[in-house]
Amino acid sequence: MAVVLACSVGLHWAFLQSVAWTTMLVDNLSTTSLSVALERTFDGKHPCPLCKAIAKGRKSEKKSDRLLSLKKFEALNQAPAMHVSPPASFPRIATQDAFLTAIAHAPPKPPPRAA
Repeated sequence: MAVVLACSVGLHWAFLQSVAWTTMLVDNLSTTSLSVALERTFDGKHPCPLCKAIAKGRKSEKKSDRLLSLKKFEALNQAPAMHVSPPASFPRIATQDAFLTAIAHAPPKPPPRAA
Protein backbone atom coordinates (compact mmCIF):
# COMPACT_ATOMS: atom_id res chain seq x y z
CA MET A 1 0.00 0.00 0.00
CA ALA A 2 2.91 2.32 0.70
CA VAL A 3 4.16 1.96 -2.87
CA VAL A 4 0.72 2.68 -4.31
CA LEU A 5 0.36 5.73 -2.07
CA ALA A 6 3.82 6.97 -3.05
CA CYS A 7 3.02 6.59 -6.73
CA SER A 8 -0.32 8.35 -6.38
CA VAL A 9 1.40 11.33 -4.76
CA GLY A 10 4.08 11.41 -7.47
CA LEU A 11 7.10 10.19 -5.51
CA HIS A 12 8.07 7.86 -8.35
CA TRP A 13 9.06 10.91 -10.40
CA ALA A 14 11.25 12.19 -7.56
CA PHE A 15 12.91 8.78 -7.26
CA LEU A 16 13.58 8.59 -11.01
CA GLN A 17 14.88 12.17 -11.03
CA SER A 18 17.33 11.41 -8.21
CA VAL A 19 18.56 8.34 -10.13
CA ALA A 20 19.05 10.52 -13.21
CA TRP A 21 20.94 13.19 -11.25
CA THR A 22 23.16 10.58 -9.61
CA THR A 23 23.98 9.05 -12.98
CA MET A 24 24.69 12.46 -14.48
CA LEU A 25 26.92 13.44 -11.56
CA VAL A 26 28.97 10.24 -11.85
CA ASP A 27 29.34 10.72 -15.60
CA ASN A 28 30.35 14.37 -15.20
CA LEU A 29 32.84 13.56 -12.42
CA SER A 30 34.70 11.19 -14.72
CA THR A 31 35.60 14.10 -17.04
CA THR A 32 35.55 17.29 -14.91
CA SER A 33 36.10 18.59 -11.39
CA LEU A 34 33.50 18.35 -8.62
CA SER A 35 32.33 21.96 -8.85
CA VAL A 36 31.90 21.83 -12.64
CA ALA A 37 30.20 18.41 -12.42
CA LEU A 38 27.72 19.70 -9.83
CA GLU A 39 27.00 22.78 -11.92
CA ARG A 40 26.41 20.77 -15.10
CA THR A 41 24.23 18.24 -13.30
CA PHE A 42 21.87 20.72 -11.65
CA ASP A 43 21.82 23.74 -14.00
CA GLY A 44 19.06 22.35 -16.24
CA LYS A 45 20.92 23.24 -19.44
CA HIS A 46 22.45 19.78 -19.93
CA PRO A 47 19.61 17.25 -19.39
CA CYS A 48 20.29 13.57 -19.94
CA PRO A 49 17.87 11.31 -21.87
CA LEU A 50 16.36 10.07 -18.59
CA CYS A 51 15.70 13.67 -17.46
CA LYS A 52 13.94 14.38 -20.77
CA ALA A 53 11.81 11.23 -20.41
CA ILE A 54 10.87 12.20 -16.84
CA ALA A 55 9.84 15.70 -17.93
CA LYS A 56 7.74 14.24 -20.76
CA GLY A 57 6.09 11.75 -18.37
CA ARG A 58 5.25 14.47 -15.86
CA LYS A 59 3.61 16.59 -18.55
CA SER A 60 1.52 13.71 -19.87
CA GLU A 61 0.48 12.77 -16.31
CA LYS A 62 -0.66 16.33 -15.57
CA LYS A 63 -2.79 16.40 -18.73
CA SER A 64 -4.53 13.14 -17.85
CA ASP A 65 -5.16 14.42 -14.29
CA ARG A 66 -6.97 17.46 -15.70
CA LEU A 67 -9.22 15.26 -17.83
CA LEU A 68 -10.05 13.01 -14.88
CA SER A 69 -10.89 15.94 -12.63
CA LEU A 70 -13.36 17.30 -15.21
CA LYS A 71 -15.07 13.93 -15.52
CA LYS A 72 -15.37 13.65 -11.75
CA PHE A 73 -16.83 17.15 -11.53
CA GLU A 74 -19.50 16.34 -14.12
CA ALA A 75 -20.57 13.25 -12.19
CA LEU A 76 -21.42 15.30 -9.11
CA ASN A 77 -24.56 16.76 -10.73
CA GLN A 78 -26.21 13.40 -11.27
CA ALA A 79 -29.12 12.41 -9.02
CA PRO A 80 -28.71 9.25 -6.95
CA ALA A 81 -30.16 6.18 -8.64
CA MET A 82 -31.53 4.53 -5.50
CA HIS A 83 -33.31 5.86 -2.43
CA VAL A 84 -33.35 3.85 0.77
CA SER A 85 -35.82 4.61 3.54
CA PRO A 86 -36.35 2.71 6.80
CA PRO A 87 -39.61 0.83 7.44
CA ALA A 88 -42.30 2.58 9.48
CA SER A 89 -42.20 -0.09 12.21
CA PHE A 90 -40.39 -3.31 12.98
CA PRO A 91 -42.40 -6.42 13.83
CA ARG A 92 -41.79 -7.79 17.33
CA ILE A 93 -40.82 -11.44 17.31
CA ALA A 94 -41.29 -13.41 20.51
CA THR A 95 -38.43 -15.85 21.10
CA GLN A 96 -37.29 -17.90 24.03
CA ASP A 97 -33.58 -17.88 24.64
CA ALA A 98 -32.33 -21.01 26.40
CA PHE A 99 -29.18 -19.27 27.59
CA LEU A 100 -31.09 -16.48 29.31
CA THR A 101 -33.37 -18.91 31.15
CA ALA A 102 -30.32 -20.93 32.29
CA ILE A 103 -28.63 -17.92 33.89
CA ALA A 104 -31.82 -16.53 35.40
CA HIS A 105 -31.53 -18.84 38.45
CA ALA A 106 -29.82 -17.73 41.65
CA PRO A 107 -26.27 -18.95 42.28
CA PRO A 108 -25.87 -22.18 44.28
CA LYS A 109 -25.59 -21.96 48.07
CA PRO A 110 -23.05 -22.30 49.61
CA PRO A 111 -20.73 -20.84 46.95
CA PRO A 112 -18.20 -23.26 45.43
CA ARG A 113 -14.76 -23.37 47.06
CA ALA A 114 -11.63 -22.38 45.22
CA ALA A 115 -9.33 -25.28 44.47
